[in-house]
Amino acid sequence: MTPPVPAAPLPADTAAPQGSRVKAIVVGSIGNLIEWYDVYAYSAFALYFAPAFFPSADPVAQQLSAAAVFAAAFIVRPLGGLLFGWFADRHGRRASMLVSVLLMCFGSLLIAVSPTYASVGAWAPALLVGARLLQGLSQGGEYGASATYLAEMAEPHRRGFYSGVWYTTLIGGQLAAILLLLLLQKVFLTPEELRDWGWRIPFAIGALLSVYALFMRRDMHETEHFRQAKSAGSAGSWKALRAHWRELLLVVGITIGGTSAFYTYTTYMQKFLKLSVGLDDTQVTTVVLGYLVVALLLQPLYGALSDRIGRKPLLLWFGTMGVLCTWPLLTLLSQTKSAWVAFGLICFAWIIVSGYTSITGIIKAELFPTSVRALGVGVPYALTVSVFGGTVDAVALTFKQSGYESGFYWYATACIFVSLLVYLKLHDTKAGSRMEEHG
Repeated sequence: MTPPVPAAPLPADTAAPQGSRVKAIVVGSIGNLIEWYDVYAYSAFALYFAPAFFPSADPVAQQLSAAAVFAAAFIVRPLGGLLFGWFADRHGRRASMLVSVLLMCFGSLLIAVSPTYASVGAWAPALLVGARLLQGLSQGGEYGASATYLAEMAEPHRRGFYSGVWYTTLIGGQLAAILLLLLLQKVFLTPEELRDWGWRIPFAIGALLSVYALFMRRDMHETEHFRQAKSAGSAGSWKALRAHWRELLLVVGITIGGTSAFYTYTTYMQKFLKLSVGLDDTQVTTVVLGYLVVALLLQPLYGALSDRIGRKPLLLWFGTMGVLCTWPLLTLLSQTKSAWVAFGLICFAWIIVSGYTSITGIIKAELFPTSVRALGVGVPYALTVSVFGGTVDAVALTFKQSGYESGFYWYATACIFVSLLVYLKLHDTKAGSRMEEHG
């Protein structure tokens, strides 16, 4: 693909002051962290609340049911990307981010107060599905709007670094959920209390934090890119988006391998360490907490590196090492009984995966002009994540239940291989960014 010719940068007198720029990025990122905490609280506490909604004597079957509900939310993510992406390109990134966090609040609150299967029968899992669908709509819109907002607020020579900072919020959301789980496990509640009623605590906290994020975001500045595009009459539309079908396909190709790897080493890994490696609850939580801290620290470092050497080398690192190492890493993990060995192996996996995660937001934003950027980033990303990300737990547990767990290792490798083929042909978006194009 021939790289686009970069447009002239915004005039200096229209750029946001450094202080307000950094504040806007920090506020947007913290709000994003809170949204992702709400999502990951479901995965972190699934081992405890699954019996309340899915009565079964088989723990794997219970987790498979919980994983199916987790995946169901991803079905509506593309719809969220469409609605919120259009809203962000027509009415502003700030307004879209305010509505998305409000919707997340309702989803978390509904889970916190949902009755159990013993109380209302089949209505219990139905309410759980409804709550997850609300969260899915919110997340479908959050990704495109928040990634676009960060990319447009950041200085051109530091966009990779801020992309890494932004991705720490995705990991930080799960880190916060895992840290809360560890505190409840070790300090405040017994395992029986966690299974009985304690699993409601993280969702009640999530609803309150979403309200806090709403108040934080109400004072955010709109981006200068959006203001200039709107004043030039370049508002987003479906017709304008169709003209960028090549870029839409590129987002899909870029995302397939990265999203499958990300969810393998975040949401699924907790269950893998429990059900396949055989660690106890405290060991699982401690290992997950430890490697998430490592992953969080890697993101801004990799992002800053991309500002110096470009985006493509990091994608090629992830794609090549992911294809070569995924099957051996997961195989060694399944065979070890040591928490320390498991921690080391997963940290090595994050050294690979961070080549994608740290820069994924900025790469996609750099592919589109301002008028359709939120739609262009959000819609194909949400569609791809719904197919290849949100289904990771369900796919992996299905392979395990069938007695062929290693089949998932090959599946994850194949997803990364597809993306590697795209990375090989992709132009470096740092050198050919379309960030300054409005139409």
